[in-house]
Amino acid sequence: MTKLIALYRKPEDTVEFDKHYENVHTPLVKKYPGLRKLEITRITGAPIGETKFYLMAEMYFDNKDAMDAALASPEGKAVTRDLMSFAADIITVFHGEVA
Repeated sequence: MTKLIALYRKPEDTVEFDKHYENVHTPLVKKYPGLRKLEITRITGAPIGETKFYLMAEMYFDNKDAMDAALASPEGKAVTRDLMSFAADIITVFHGEVA
């Protein structure tokens, strides 16, 4: 299984970010073809000190080919356009294989 991970640093306006993320972005992500599971984690702290991270989204696909197909799909392009409109400067995206 392949996991696409989006890690967001704390936005300047958390209220507006949360509103957009919950009402616009998450419904778009849920339309990814082949998406098996979506987990969203609100980051509340770190073992030592403060954290610069605010939210993590983990999107699970059967394999890398399924993830690549989802990202290249019209739904995937819509997710990317939306992401760039509200979080381009606070997001890091990467993928990995679930052990």
